[in-house]
Amino acid sequence: MLKRFSISLEEDLLEDFDAFIRQKRYENRSEAIRDLIRSSFIRDEWQTDKDVMGVITLVYDHHQPKLQKKVTELQHDYHQQIVSTTHVHMDHDNCLEVIIVRGQAGVVKELTDSLKSLRGVRDAKLAMSSTGKHLH
Repeated sequence: MLKRFSISLEEDLLEDFDAFIRQKRYENRSEAIRDLIRSSFIRDEWQTDKDVMGVITLVYDHHQPKLQKKVTELQHDYHQQIVSTTHVHMDHDNCLEVIIVRGQAGVVKELTDSLKSLRGVRDAKLAMSSTGKHLH
């Protein structure tokens, strides 16, 4: 069930918000506000070490000695947090690894940091999301 409420904003803030809505292609203010609220709840799940989901993306040099072995060993060390992986050969030198993870936020961040710190990893990002348990 939807509930209606009103809010008051300074004119400049409302103009900035409306520009944000147009830029992100929201249909209306309500959709944008719902997304902002959900995003805040997801950040809270990560900050309070709840059970979360995320995607780790790695770009690395596959010519780096023993790097592939280290990446695989880390994934085995965190096998309970890894849902799925995909490996893509980007070009002759670079690989992209996409790792879907689920678990306590702190453990997922620990895995990400461990992968990011390996010599030969050129880029590593963690896209944080929610299990959806607390989002309605």
